[in-house]
Amino acid sequence: MSTANDTAALRELIERVAKGTAGHPRLAEMFRNMIENTLGTTVKRQPDRTTFVITGDIPAMWLRDSAAQLRPFLVPAGEDEELADLIEGLVRRQAAFILLDPYANAFNEGPNGQGHQNDATKMNPWLWERKYEIDSLCYPIQLAYLLWKNTGRTTQFDQTFRNAVRVVLDTWRVEQHHEAASPYTFERMDCAPSDTLPHEGKGASVTYTGMTWSGFRPSDDACLYGYLIPSNMFASVVLDYAAEIAVAVWNDDELAQEAVQLAEEIRAGIETYGVVEHPEFGRMYAYETDGKGNHVLMDDANVPSLLSIPYLGYADADDETYRNTRRFVLSEGNPYYFSGRAASGIGSPHTPDRYIWHIALAMQGLTDQDPDEKLRLLNLMADTDAGTGLMHEGFLADDSSAYSRPWFSWANMMFCELAMDYCGIRVRRD
Repeated sequence: MSTANDTAALRELIERVAKGTAGHPRLAEMFRNMIENTLGTTVKRQPDRTTFVITGDIPAMWLRDSAAQLRPFLVPAGEDEELADLIEGLVRRQAAFILLDPYANAFNEGPNGQGHQNDATKMNPWLWERKYEIDSLCYPIQLAYLLWKNTGRTTQFDQTFRNAVRVVLDTWRVEQHHEAASPYTFERMDCAPSDTLPHEGKGASVTYTGMTWSGFRPSDDACLYGYLIPSNMFASVVLDYAAEIAVAVWNDDELAQEAVQLAEEIRAGIETYGVVEHPEFGRMYAYETDGKGNHVLMDDANVPSLLSIPYLGYADADDETYRNTRRFVLSEGNPYYFSGRAASGIGSPHTPDRYIWHIALAMQGLTDQDPDEKLRLLNLMADTDAGTGLMHEGFLADDSSAYSRPWFSWANMMFCELAMDYCGIRVRRD
């Protein structure tokens, strides 16, 4: 695993958080523990200098999770070449995986055939799982862009990455016309309905909206309707990133114009088909739609989520439609918002009923502008760690000692990012 966990820049970051959380020593202790845990147990440099990052208790690399796991390290990477190399190595491996299969969400360290090889889809030994999720293609572009903005380096934008961006654009174009043009199907046998797609693996019927289709949510659960609004929002943002990279680094105006055009089509689809008038909350975003008038009104703990809209960069926190949406998702109107003796927060159909996710608590804090609320949520996360010093996937709203996934690095790093945010330490986005 990585040896980059003892650098001057990282020690300085840990000290800044300790100073910023003075009076709350447990927060600083947990921050240091989680930073060192992620670098020491989930990150592995490869002989080709790429970086493989396992999600924690599963020995596979998710494109989404791995980007989120290293995101807080972008800050010290601005002063530390070793950390910047580590993150660039992940970008390079992610780009190679996208070229291997843009429809896969999780990959093996080598072609060892581990994972869900019996799924009825186009598997190969490199793939752990082939659940197509828009966000799996968003996160690598975002990470590469943020590496540029936080360190100034552009060497990650090599030909492999450029080819990967080309594949992402082509895939999202195809999936604008999923039923007519997509080669993708997915079926898993003898499983819960959330682990497979109906209609011979094609998913529920949709009509053209300008948005791009997704088979699965960032929870790895199947979409009920194929147009997942938060993930389309994320796609529109990273397409703008791709356009900026194309102009500034590759001098490729044609690719930039193509990315901007696709982003505009997706945004128009979101605002036309993804907005509903709620009788209590007013104009707000739905979670999913099929473009035929059907909507799912909920939010999920996994990111991208509706709660995370300002974090993604799609709209500001004071945007009226976002404020209405936020009030909905943090209320009992959201079927996955739970309140109990231990905590109140957002859960997921991916975990048992009334399980609240630490990721969602962190996102609630990251998208709130009140420092006191950020601190309250940090302390709540620390108080619901079940004495482990680490975050978990979900925990029972009434009893945090009942939890899922004892080792879940994405949740750990969301705690760290919120702690940094509370201390005024933020990843640069421009």
